[in-house]
Amino acid sequence: MSAVPGRPSAPFLGWRVVGASFAVLTLAFGAAYAFPAFFDPLAREFPGSRGNIALVFAVCGGLFFVVGAIAGPVADRIGSRSVVSAGLLLVGAGLVLASFGRTLWEVLLAFGIGAGLGVGFAYVPAVSPVQRWFVRQRGRASGFAVAGIGVGTFAGPLLATAIMSAADWRTAWLAIGIGVAVLGVLAAQFLIDAPDRIGQQPDGDAAPAPGAAAPPKGWALRPALATKPFLLLYAAASLLSVPLFVPFVHIVPFARDLGITQGTAVLLASFIGIGSIVGRFGLGALADRLGRRATMSAMFMGLTIMLAFWLVSGNAWMIGAFALLYGVCYGGFVALVPAVIIDYLGARSAGAIIGALYTSVAPGTLIGPPLAGYAYDLWGSYTVPLAASIALMGLATLITFAAPDPAKWRAENPAP
Repeated sequence: MSAVPGRPSAPFLGWRVVGASFAVLTLAFGAAYAFPAFFDPLAREFPGSRGNIALVFAVCGGLFFVVGAIAGPVADRIGSRSVVSAGLLLVGAGLVLASFGRTLWEVLLAFGIGAGLGVGFAYVPAVSPVQRWFVRQRGRASGFAVAGIGVGTFAGPLLATAIMSAADWRTAWLAIGIGVAVLGVLAAQFLIDAPDRIGQQPDGDAAPAPGAAAPPKGWALRPALATKPFLLLYAAASLLSVPLFVPFVHIVPFARDLGITQGTAVLLASFIGIGSIVGRFGLGALADRLGRRATMSAMFMGLTIMLAFWLVSGNAWMIGAFALLYGVCYGGFVALVPAVIIDYLGARSAGAIIGALYTSVAPGTLIGPPLAGYAYDLWGSYTVPLAASIALMGLATLITFAAPDPAKWRAENPAP
């Protein structure tokens, strides 16, 4: 029986794929972004430099994006389910091994490398299928999927703190690691790489009429890397990456320096996650109407303004407001970047292109939080690293405004 125009012949599974992606990202990033809750316990267990403690997270965060460049193309070839499943198992193993660490370097190897590799293998392969399942609602769907990162950012530190209130940091990492591995592998089984794998169309549309022209598939990876949009977004993300994760690591010690209790400081850190959820859910759908590229640039600007606000924050209320609004802009940025690059270059090599773009974030993620910690060790204040962060974020913002309109650029630069 032929499909009725405008009506799919079977229930549309695109939103189930979005749900699976959401769950995977919640678990993977919840495990990684729980780190602020462990900063104080690790500092007590392994006294020394704040920069060295921050390096544990920085290695993990840097690997998210380096590994994505490998995981994306692999998932394009063999499918997302197996790659994402392997990633969640690595995250779980990294946390379990970190719980047995007897030196800070053992913790760094286990958490930094184990969990970092795992999140890297899960991240891009969980995001790229969503880009293929949607065209008109790509911003909304991408926002919903990566809202899982926001939920993880919010829930991870609070869950870790709750466990540590009854046990210790080792038990917290052990329990979270086991839970992430089991639930993550289960969630990955609901990922479907593209609608044509099961005879459906993007956005739940009916099958094209016989003889209708097939939509353009987009750019292959190698020529895509030399395009103006890719190079501009790569440069902007490279600059943004240096300050981007500094709050994730240092907001708790920043608050503790002001005399705020550990429990309240961790709660303030979780506000980044709350704001991130709002940004991912709300701004993705809004950007579909206002323009995804322009909305993404506004998120860069918002991150810059919020870092300036953090610099002058002197109490819990101000830090909380910073964390919430920074989270909104961060969530909007993460939701829109995959959608924007696919708006320019098409979905033909979505995993490979998104993975290549994410390598831009790796160096800054690796050096930003430790440098902020070492600067604090040197000057006893976060003023210098935050001022440098504001400057770098502002320059990244200017670069995004130089990016062309996606529709006009595509019309002038068809895929080879």
